[in-house]
Parts: sequence; C-alpha cells; structure tokens
Amino acid sequence: MGLIPRSRHPKGGGGGVSIRWLSWLCIASFCLGVFVVERLWGTPDTDKLDKEVSSVEKRQELDPGLVVHCEKKESSLQAGDFLIQVSQTHDVIMNLDKTISSLGMQLAAARAAKTGNEETYPMFTKPGIEQLEHQKVFYVMGIITALDNRKHRDSIRETWMPQGDELRRLEKEKGIVIRFVIGHSATPDGVLDRAIDAEDEQHKDFLRLNHVEGYDKLSSKTQMYFSAAVAKWDADFYVKVDDDVHVNPGMIGSTLAHHRSKLRVYIGCMKSGPVLSQKGVKYHEPEYWKFGEEGNKYFRHATGQLYAVSKNLATYISYNRNLLHRYANEDVSTGSWFIGLDVEYIDDQSLCCGTPVDCEFNTQAGNPCGASYDWSCSGICESVERMQEVHQRCGEGDGAIWNANL
Repeated sequence: MGLIPRSRHPKGGGGGVSIRWLSWLCIASFCLGVFVVERLWGTPDTDKLDKEVSSVEKRQELDPGLVVHCEKKESSLQAGDFLIQVSQTHDVIMNLDKTISSLGMQLAAARAAKTGNEETYPMFTKPGIEQLEHQKVFYVMGIITALDNRKHRDSIRETWMPQGDELRRLEKEKGIVIRFVIGHSATPDGVLDRAIDAEDEQHKDFLRLNHVEGYDKLSSKTQMYFSAAVAKWDADFYVKVDDDVHVNPGMIGSTLAHHRSKLRVYIGCMKSGPVLSQKGVKYHEPEYWKFGEEGNKYFRHATGQLYAVSKNLATYISYNRNLLHRYANEDVSTGSWFIGLDVEYIDDQSLCCGTPVDCEFNTQAGNPCGASYDWSCSGICESVERMQEVHQRCGEGDGAIWNANL
C-alpha cells in the first residue's frame, strides 16, 4: 500500500522500494512479451516460464540494482527478437499473398484455356490449324495485322522476324514466340480468308482469332489476342505490336527480363493525349464526355504501337474481357482496364525511338532500341518500302537475339 507513494515522494529514503517496483515492472513487461510471442508462434511453455521468473526473483534478492540493469538489457533483447520475428512473419505473409495471387491467375488462365463455346472461344480453328497447347515460354509477341496487309507482313518476315526452323528454334531455346494476329472476314471462306489460309500454310506464323476484322474493332481484337495467347502459352509477358513497327526482339527480351519478378507490370511509352470530340477526325472519341470538360486529356497509358503486360494482367484481361469496356482507341482501352488495379507502370522510351537518325544513334552507341517508328505516322511512314532500310540502320544484328541474356 506504501509502494506507490514512496516511489513518487521527492524526499526521504524510498530508493529501495523504487528499485523493487521497477524490477517487478520489468518482470511484468518480460512476462507480457513472452505471452504475446507465445500466442503468435506457439503454445506457452509453462515450465520454461516458471524457471525464468524464478531466476529473476533469485537475482533480485541478491542485488536489486543489478536486476534493474539486467532486466532492461533482457527487455531490450526480447523487444529486438520480437521485432525480428514480426518482420519474418510479415515476409511470410507477403510471400503467401503472392503465391495466392499467382495461383488465382493460373486458375483463371486454365478456365480461359478450357472455354469451348463459340461465343467466347478466342481462337479460330480449322482442320490443319495447330491445336491448343499450353507451353511455358518467356514472352509472346502478337503482331496485330489486317487481312489485306500481306506486304506489311512480308516486310517484317524479310527483316526482324525469324522464319521457318529459326522461328521454332527461337521458341524452343529462348522461349520467345512471335505470331501475326489475324481474325477473319465477315463472310468466312471468302477470297481474303482463303488467301490467309494459303499464307499460313506457307509460313505457319499466324495466331488465328475467332474475330471479325475491322478497324473499329481493334479494342475487341486486342482483348481476343490476350485471351488466345494466355490460353495457348504460359508466358511471363505478352507483347502487342503493330505491323508497321520495327522491333529488335533481343532488346525486347532484355528489357522484359529486368521486370520478371514483378506480378503486375505494364510496360511501354506512356502518354496522355487529348480527347478528340470532333466527329470525322482521326482518333475521334465518341465517349469524350466521360473524360470531363472539352480539352481534357486521357489518363496515362502506353502508346499502342508496342507495349507489354505481365502474365497476371493478360490473364485478368482474358478472364474479364466480357466486362471490360472498349473505347474507340485500342491503346486507351487497354490503359483503362488497369485503372483501379495495383499495377506498376514502366515508362520505357527505348520502346518508341524515332526512325533514323534517332534509332541509328542508339545502335551505334551499342544500345539498340526495342522498337522504332515515326510518331507522325503512328508507325514507320511507308513501312513496306522503308522497313529494310530501318532494319539495316537500327537493327540489333541477327545474332543478338541468340546471345541475349534472358
């Protein structure tokens, strides 16, 4: 009853009682720490606890001053151990969260791969078309092309895209898949569709979609591409590129390799262009009113000539494609699908170099660009005629893709 008044009294000899009070306070703190740790990591060991308390009491009888010093030290050690264990537990929880997220995405990918009705099935299959597989690869590059863009495709085949056995070797040895992404006409088995069949038979470098071609349907086609690619290949990354862009696949691989450990990453040249409300102009946005007052800009998104998304994001698009809104512009649509998600944006300007002299300067400096095109044309101007020139001046070299550290 006299303990507290004596320890607080400014005068008189309350020192011994004060030390005893502090000792018991340390003991109480120690016991509380043991109790919390045991509750978090296991069942309390009562025998061990009794021995520790008994040991403290004996030391208190011998030298109360020593007990205070020791108990402070022991309390500090206990607190340090406790914080270390809390940190370790936090790491375990974070790793578990990543594992759960990864498993969820794998489940979504499996569901997408097994979806078999015509309304939602992403791939267009015919007798002789390669069957569904789910290969593990590094990245899939889909080159978005149109039915009548044969010359665009040939200009790419003659420059930066390996052909025949080299294309298959690239998949096997480096885990890099490159395909032209194509749908079908509004009248299947028409002249254009038969021409694509013949071209596919010759080169075997198409990913055929269950999609009706049309410029106003590029957002839908992009969704369908990601869905088909996720269903067919288990990749770390999925890349979308237009068929009038020069690409260095080895540099693309090196760029993506830096972000391989990230769960949700969106890589490209980020921009925020104006929302065009005037009818009849290129890139007109019919839903301009959703973006605020006249003169506003879009949210930040990757320019559509080339961008990459990690596996989890591609799977998210695949699994939710019937719910995701599609704007008039494909790159805006893709960017909108990630608004509100925990996604890391990577603004990489090496994926949007200008054609010579811009990309040529980088190549001469030993750091070739991942992708090159002209902003004024939203691709390489007169790409069919100029792709060979750009490749000669800005290409990484035929052996670069095989020597790339992926």
